[in-house]
Amino acid sequence: MLPGEESSAWVPLTRAPALDVPTLSRALEIVGDAQDIIEASDASRARAGMPAAAREFLSSTKATLTPAERVWLESPRHHVLPFTDPRYPALLRAAPRHPIALYVAGSVDVLNDPQLAIVGSRNPTAQGQDTAQKLAEYLAGRGLVITSGLALGVDSAAHRGALMAQGITLAVLGSGVDVIYPQSNIPLAKEIQQQGALVSGFPLGTPPRRENFPQRNGIIAGLSLGTLVVEAARKSGSLITARLAATLGREVFAIPGSIMSPLSRGCHELIRQGAKLTETAHDILSELNFSAFFAGQSHAATGHDAALPRELGMDKDHKILLDALGFDPADLDVLVVRTGFKPEAVSSMMLILELEGHVQAAPGGRYSRVVRSRR
Repeated sequence: MLPGEESSAWVPLTRAPALDVPTLSRALEIVGDAQDIIEASDASRARAGMPAAAREFLSSTKATLTPAERVWLESPRHHVLPFTDPRYPALLRAAPRHPIALYVAGSVDVLNDPQLAIVGSRNPTAQGQDTAQKLAEYLAGRGLVITSGLALGVDSAAHRGALMAQGITLAVLGSGVDVIYPQSNIPLAKEIQQQGALVSGFPLGTPPRRENFPQRNGIIAGLSLGTLVVEAARKSGSLITARLAATLGREVFAIPGSIMSPLSRGCHELIRQGAKLTETAHDILSELNFSAFFAGQSHAATGHDAALPRELGMDKDHKILLDALGFDPADLDVLVVRTGFKPEAVSSMMLILELEGHVQAAPGGRYSRVVRSRR
């Protein structure tokens, strides 16, 4: 993405005060594209319903791209993704309040992959940190993108777990995507950028202010099929993320702990409110329906043929067998019990599914499902 392209016109729009998606949508319908709005007269912007504060900003020199913004935009790994772009994550767009644009450092394509948010305390117990890392490693290995907030503690453990599995992880920031916070996580952020993406709804250079984090938590919840809370006190940002996820109709998972630990109370409160009590990764995978997720994505939304599973058009019995396999390895005897099919039929169908790339052989005569995700 280079300065001067249509996409760079969105930068001042993300910095303009009093602008939101509904207001800007109406203005775009009347004026044209983002570049047309930047070049329009104040009268034209007023007729398009743009608020006075936004018009005043766009008419001033403050709307000019800064040297730092121009340099940032020169990298092919840096993107400004407006809500009008078909690559804008579909799940986030479904949220009532979503950013005008996302700043992305890394891969844009992974934003539409199925994601699980893993969040929790910045000061977890050793057990909590280990749990977050191991669950993230396992789930990333099964094809889930692990999304978190780059904070110390559980967030960092979740990112590292996904990286250990050579999986994909997204870090959503409460600052500009070029302002890494905390600074001790700069090396981690560089790894995430190579194996996933850093994402922010805030303009470049935005410092990590306290008031930014509710919006950041909303993006985390909005991007994800579900949110897992590992450890959290009763009043914490993690619970805000979980409640936003519930409001959006997404799954909420919480790991129980000792009744003596303050870091268990937030999770126990979520469980009382209907969150899924989570003891194993299977508790999560059994609730998240990957097939339904992919079936709801259009080619325009994903922008990549490989992400669309061929299972959508497969034979009914093959689909039943694939669903029975789930996301943990199973042998033929187990699949016979789960489906009621004859052993010879299961064996034949599994061979076909393996040849088509839907399953792969696992140790001990078992099979595991292949979950495609963009790297």
